[in-house]
Amino acid sequence: MTKIARSKVLLYYNAYSGNGLFKNYLDFIIEQCQAKGFQVTAVRAEKGTQIDKALEGIDENEYSRIIACGGDGTFNICVNSMLRHDIHLPLGLLPAGTANDFAYYFELPSDINAALEIALGEKITKADVGTVNNKYFINVAAMGAMVDVSQKTDPYVKTAIGPLAYYLRAAAELNQVHPIKVKLTTPEEVMEEEIYFMTVCNGESAGGFRKLSPHSKMNDGKLDVVAFRKMPILEFGPLLMEVINGRHPDNKYVLYFQTPSMTVESEEDIPTDIDGEHGEKLPLRFGVLKERLEIFVDEGTWEYD
Repeated sequence: MTKIARSKVLLYYNAYSGNGLFKNYLDFIIEQCQAKGFQVTAVRAEKGTQIDKALEGIDENEYSRIIACGGDGTFNICVNSMLRHDIHLPLGLLPAGTANDFAYYFELPSDINAALEIALGEKITKADVGTVNNKYFINVAAMGAMVDVSQKTDPYVKTAIGPLAYYLRAAAELNQVHPIKVKLTTPEEVMEEEIYFMTVCNGESAGGFRKLSPHSKMNDGKLDVVAFRKMPILEFGPLLMEVINGRHPDNKYVLYFQTPSMTVESEEDIPTDIDGEHGEKLPLRFGVLKERLEIFVDEGTWEYD
């Protein structure tokens, strides 16, 4: 019996996304996929092991696409597995996490019905993938004091009140924050800085800060580095307002630049984060895989540039 080429969809979903409400949509998603003529192979997120097993022996000629359902952490696990197994299928996104920064960049709706229609469509754009040591990131890698704050913040509080949870936790620990000496090496120069916090961005937003990296583009082959330098404590409040409004790149306490690669070194043990999950140990070696991913987007709103 001859197989129908590309008649399948691999559905990778996090059952706990959206306070566990996503499970209520699972049957609807499968129904809509089948209505489009696709067979569905469903893979439940479980510490990344199940998606690795599913992609290890997959025949790409049988599949039209992968659809990932969850937040940035779920998308990160999916993309890391795709790259480890050299999978080149286009990726549909159903944002169901807390911040959904990766999906936000592509202007994807939070409504599950509208997002699914896009994921089952035909319009595709290309996106870079960031690399850090032996891992990949889709949106942002971060390091420094605010990472420690994020990792200490109760996940239920983060879900309930979003970015405000970080502000409250940071305010409580502000007096304990100290600048960290780092060495940043790019193809152009070597910089030694004292910083409180730094992000290496592929996208524009992180943790609900929609304009954290206002000049980022996910198809330019570059990473945007945003480092917050040592400053008087009284400057934190005004700078936070500039970050919220995307006006911080010109602030004297902010180091902002673009680069295709960078190494970060420090004598201190700095907490790190990759797409919302615990990150790698220093030294960190960053790079970019230009336009490695294909992402389904809305034909009516998205323009590739």
